[in-house]
This record gives sequence, structure tokens and C-alpha cells, in this order.
Amino acid sequence: MMQIGKAAGRGRPAAAGISSLFAQALAGLRSEYFPSTAPAIAVALSGGLDSMVLLRLAHAYAREHGLSLSAFHVHHGLSPNADAWRAHCAAACAALGIGFDAREVSVEKGKSGIEAAARKARYAALGTMCRAHGVDLLLTAHHLDDQAETVLLQLLRGSGPAGLSGMDAANRTPALLGDAHLLMARPLLQAARADLEALAKEEGIDWVEDESNSDPRYARNALRHTVMPALGAAFPGFQARVARSSMHAQSALRVLLEVAGQDLERCLDGDAIDLAQLRALSPDRINNVLRHWFSVRRLAMPSTAWMDEMIGQLFSAREDAQMLVVHPECHVRRHRERLYLVPKLPDLAGMRDPDDEGIIDKHAQAFRWAGEASLAFPHYGGILHFDAAETGFDPDWLRAQPLAIDFRNGGERLKLAPNRPSRSLKAHFQAGGVPAWERTRLPIVSSGIDLLYAAGLGMDCHYLQQGAGRVALRWETGD
Repeated sequence: MMQIGKAAGRGRPAAAGISSLFAQALAGLRSEYFPSTAPAIAVALSGGLDSMVLLRLAHAYAREHGLSLSAFHVHHGLSPNADAWRAHCAAACAALGIGFDAREVSVEKGKSGIEAAARKARYAALGTMCRAHGVDLLLTAHHLDDQAETVLLQLLRGSGPAGLSGMDAANRTPALLGDAHLLMARPLLQAARADLEALAKEEGIDWVEDESNSDPRYARNALRHTVMPALGAAFPGFQARVARSSMHAQSALRVLLEVAGQDLERCLDGDAIDLAQLRALSPDRINNVLRHWFSVRRLAMPSTAWMDEMIGQLFSAREDAQMLVVHPECHVRRHRERLYLVPKLPDLAGMRDPDDEGIIDKHAQAFRWAGEASLAFPHYGGILHFDAAETGFDPDWLRAQPLAIDFRNGGERLKLAPNRPSRSLKAHFQAGGVPAWERTRLPIVSSGIDLLYAAGLGMDCHYLQQGAGRVALRWETGD
């Protein structure tokens, strides 16, 4: 049965200070992020104590300053009381004249557990509603106790400065909300939950109680109901001191990010890291700049053990070794003293080890050219273009040839110009600095036993002619 938290009598007069704290936080947000506009505001409303107090504070502030205010609720379907919670939120908004919207989400347990899956679905739904209603500023009801819990959980997980810095007062989180322009803010981050409850009692605010908040199987609940009461008894007011430590961690993190940005600018060579520049850094700065590189590339942050293993392989592998470290979202590769983050791509039909000279493969795709501007070859990962050129194949001759596209079998040779020697494709790729992992996805076009074209290199000169109306082959990858 759904539990309702009920205001019962007068609380501490000090709770009135929460209104002033909230107004100061909103004034600061508007000054920093919306100096010349009146932002449309929304409250993430679960129906619990914290968000119901936030709703009342935001309503008073929006009315005083003439701002648009909405409230958004996410129905997870995880509790038998979920429908009643939504109804409670809708009724509270109707009583205050606040626009209300809700979304139902389906939560499937992933590798990180049901809590993480629900959180991801919740924020995605909130972002969707913000875009639908033109909201600029989304407010959440995280408070001082939440901040202390977050920092302690991160400490118990062995997190670094990023985790120990806790929650920001405001940030843009496109990965969560799906919108790079939407600002999410936590204006109650300096308020203790006890003060929020006192304010709710003063104002007669009702709220719902989520029964899952008392389930000790969830790490945050175990911390909230066992560890934090013990800490509170031994160290009264510890939440504020933990929050202060998180602010110090945030300051240290800003310095680390500043240094990482400078180091990355020094080490970057195009999309790759120059290993000579990287080696000049201390071990801690190497770790720092590589983590920053992953962050800039919007890749999941690897664990400490994974990063240590990757750095170890990076500097211990032979110079000519084809180093490959697998990240969940990419491949980390080394080539000619450069470090690359390479997207994971599916294998293509006919792919083989390009340096195995003994392979004889009969699975090339035969085709005829009938004058098309281009032909798609999805099994080979791209499109073959036939461009008009002054140096190329005679189009009538090319139409008459039985053509085939394939990945190289090994041993093919290509002569790019009359005054240049015929060389193996491997030698051409090495001379051109084409990384080994790219060579495996570059097809060749042949006529019988004669190689006509190799993607990434060019056309064999034996059949090329000069003059208007010739046809040049060009490969466009679909990766």
C-alpha cells in the first residue's frame, strides 16, 4: 500500500531559511547561465519529500519572477504504487496551477544493475519532456545528505577525484538528457534533509514514500540506514564536512583537467597521440592525459586496472608489434609511434589476414560495369565510384572486362606509374603509412589475373590512358 508522508504541526522556524537558500541558488544560476533571458524551468517530480518541497519552492519563485514552470514525472513501473505516485504528483501540480507531464519507461536490468538502468531511463525521459516543452533549466531535488551519500559511495568503490567530487551544483549532461543545451541544476545541494522535512511540516506539504528506499539490497539504502546514522551519532553534522571535502575534490579535479588539456594539446598529432611526447610526461600525467583523451572522445572511462594494463602494453611491446587493446567501445592501437582510438567495426565478408602470402581465395564478387557512376558493395563495406577523368581506363574497354572485387589474398603487385617500380601491396601500404588494421578493409578490383585498382593506393598504370572521357576508379568506405 502506498505510504503518504503527512505534515503534522509546526517545525523548526530555521526551515524558512531554505526558501532564501533556494532563491540565492536560482539567482546565481540565472546570472551565470541565463544573464539576458528568462529561462523556462521544470522540476523533476518523483512525489517524494525532496521533490515536493522543491516543487513548492520553485512555484513561489517562478510566480514572483514571472517565469514559466513545469513539473515532469517518470513512471518506472517498478512499484505497484507507481500509478498512485503519478496521480499524487498530478494532483499537487493541478492544485498549484503548474503544468504537468509524465512519461512511462521500461526498465531492463543491465550489467550495472536495476538502479543504474532506472536512472538512465529516468534522465532520458526527463530530457525528452524538457525538449517537448521548451525547457531550459531542469531542477532536481538532490540535497546535502544525498551529496554525502554519493561521496561516501564513491569512496567505498575506490573512485578517484572525479567520483569523490560528488555532484555539481549545475552541469550540462547530454549523455544523460540527450540535449547539450539543457542545464540541470541542484539548488538544494546545501540544504539538509532534516530542514527540508521541517519546511514540509511548516507548509503542510504531503509526499509519498517509495518502499524501495528501505530495501537494504541497494547499496545507497544500506549506507543511508546503517552507516550514516552511526556516523551522525559519532560525528554530528558530518554531511556538511563531507560535502566540503567534495568541493576540495572538485577544485583539484579542475586543476587536473586544466593540466590534462594542456598535455593533450601537446601530445595530439591529428587524431593520434604522439608517443614521444607522451613518454616525456610523468606516470601520473600520462594516466591523467589518457583519461582526459577518453573523455574528450566521449568513451566510457576505463577502470584503473584496465588503464594500467593498456599503458604497460603500450610501452613494453616491440616497436613493430601490432598492439591491440580492446576497450568496450573501441580498439586501442599503436602504429609508428602513434596511439589511436579506433572504432570497433564488424567483420566484412571475405576478410582475411592480409599478410598471409599463402592464401588462395575464390570468393571474390564478380561484376560488370555498365556505365554506372557508382556501384555499392555492402559486403566489402563501401561504394566503388567511376569518375570521369583525363587519366584512367578507356570506358569501352572497361565495360567489356569481367571484373571482380575482393580483399587482397597476398602477393598482389601494383605499378602506380610508368617511372615507378612494381611493388607488393604490402610494400605500398608500408610506404604510405597505412596502418595494418585499415589495410584489411581496403578492397582490390581485378580483371582476370590483372590487378586494376587497390583502394587506398590507386590504379595500376598498365591499362591507363590519357584523354578526355576516361574513367578513374575511387573507393568510398561506408564505415
